[in-house]
Amino acid sequence: MAKKLSIGNKLYLSVLSLFLLFAVAFIVFQQYREKQYKVETLNLRLQDYNNQMHEALVSGGKNNAAWLNDYLTRHAIRDLRVTIINKDGRVIFDNVSTNISHMGNHIRRPEVRQALNKGNGSSVDRNSKTMGHDYFYSATYYPQDKYVIRSALPYNVDLAKSLKTDQHYLWFAAVIILLLTVVLYRFTHRLGSNITKLNEFATKADHDGKIETDELVNFSADELGDTAERIVKLYLKLQRTQKEQNVLKRQLTQNVAHELKTPVASIQGYLETILENPKVDENTRSIFLQRCYAQSKRLTSLLADMSMLNRMDDGAQMLSIEDVDVAELIQTVDKESQFALEQRNMTMTCNIPPHILIRGNRSLLYSIFRNLADNAIAYAGQGKHITLTAQEKDGTWHFTFTDNGVGVAPEHLARLFERFYRVDKGRSRKMGGTGLGLAIVKNAVLVHGGSIQVNNNPNGGLRFDFSLKS
Repeated sequence: MAKKLSIGNKLYLSVLSLFLLFAVAFIVFQQYREKQYKVETLNLRLQDYNNQMHEALVSGGKNNAAWLNDYLTRHAIRDLRVTIINKDGRVIFDNVSTNISHMGNHIRRPEVRQALNKGNGSSVDRNSKTMGHDYFYSATYYPQDKYVIRSALPYNVDLAKSLKTDQHYLWFAAVIILLLTVVLYRFTHRLGSNITKLNEFATKADHDGKIETDELVNFSADELGDTAERIVKLYLKLQRTQKEQNVLKRQLTQNVAHELKTPVASIQGYLETILENPKVDENTRSIFLQRCYAQSKRLTSLLADMSMLNRMDDGAQMLSIEDVDVAELIQTVDKESQFALEQRNMTMTCNIPPHILIRGNRSLLYSIFRNLADNAIAYAGQGKHITLTAQEKDGTWHFTFTDNGVGVAPEHLARLFERFYRVDKGRSRKMGGTGLGLAIVKNAVLVHGGSIQVNNNPNGGLRFDFSLKS
């Protein structure tokens, strides 16, 4: 089976064919133009001779054969033939033929007809019936004297050489064509090589083949090579991202299943105990039902938090946007948290301006401050203090939410915003947390064009620094 031509070779052959066709056409055209120029130059030279001879005839007042032959002798041009023809085509003088009476009528000769019609004419490479070989003719008509003077040179080797085009031009054109062919081959070969490699990469990607990073170095250092390299890098990046997403999805699925299993199992266990022991006393039944209710609330909170995260992941741009007074939201959070603060003997101070207008989603902005407050109340410790400050800079509000509690070990800081991540899993579940609060905080901050960092305070406790675009 014949090997299929690569795109580079097809492109090279196609462009080369067009280029050679153009080059040949241009050379032929240039050869024709150069020959025409030399013919016109020779014609002008003979026309000038005809005019000089006519002027001599007019000024001398003689037109007999002896006088004409004497003039031609004194103004000789090698192998020049001169013929005088009246307007009817009859030859009245010819310096080569001595018997002009036997010369045929010249009215139909091309150069004579042109001269009679246009004033002058020429003819190239026509065989002379009188002399038996080729001549170059140039004729001029003088209407006031009613005759045509025709001068001619034999179309011999010398004349052919003078009319021949310059061969140096052909050699120059050949060298230029050769150089351009080499350049064209190098360009199309490199272009075709890049396209072929990109096609091989696409084929591998389409068949889930293994893509090696080392393949990137094989692309040439040009725009197409750079583009191909970016495509490969983008594919590898997407491939890695997809793998990471698959891992995260599996982890998330496992975490969700684990988080849902605990409250569901608790509810199921309490209800089974009640159903299998219909005579259980009312006090025990009430305790079990209260525990079922508490687990169902935890389950509801978990589902609500997961729903909020999914909304931010899948349709953040579809959330309702409005001008929100964040200072008012913070005051609401402060009031709603007072009971929990009093139970743990904690206090919260909000050092913020009276009005902080941010264009965003009210529900998400509320969740930022509510989850930070709930997290601090749950884990800072008894008798601790929470502080919230805010200041504006270059159209962005910068918030600091800090407590003087126990803080967390440094190795946990980088993972605090992960979904379902808990520093102390057993203690977190006992506190009723879903493990999604800080993940919601981070995503809500990102949706509003901000960023967030968490660090331990030097004197203990956690410090959250985040920004929100106004």
